[in-house]
Amino acid sequence: MSDEQNGTPAARTTGPQPEPIRFFGTTWLNHDDGYRLRRVAVSAGSLAAVAVTCLVLRFAYEGLQIGAVGGFVSLLVVVMFAVCSALAFGHTWGGYGKRPDPERQASLRGLLTIGFLGSLLAYFFRSLTEAPGEKLHREEYEKARTQYERRTNRRTGNPSRRRP
Repeated sequence: MSDEQNGTPAARTTGPQPEPIRFFGTTWLNHDDGYRLRRVAVSAGSLAAVAVTCLVLRFAYEGLQIGAVGGFVSLLVVVMFAVCSALAFGHTWGGYGKRPDPERQASLRGLLTIGFLGSLLAYFFRSLTEAPGEKLHREEYEKARTQYERRTNRRTGNPSRRRP
């Protein structure tokens, strides 16, 4: 059975293919196959993860209070999590608009691990409007499609058979 008989045009099965996004696959391209339901589920899941994270951080803070480590250490821990979460939020949010540099990503791994709350919040807020990373993937896919169309439409036939 050919692609035309399946109902999918041959042009969509050749050339660049859309890159899948975690939890969404390639449904972001046409917003089909339960895309909206997936967005709602991802938003709810990331918000639940934020709530659990805050609970865990509260238990950690209470552990510091029980251990009587002192006000300075408690303040230092709170400030560290706040700063790392803010930086992780900014880094994650910026990663939805452009591809992050792998070397910079590796150097920030520790900071992003400590500030995971900020990354979860950025994921939650982005999933309210689109699949996280959808805009970037769509731009890259459209650019690849236009380049592919230009390359395939530029030449037709064997140039040696052309008439002078």
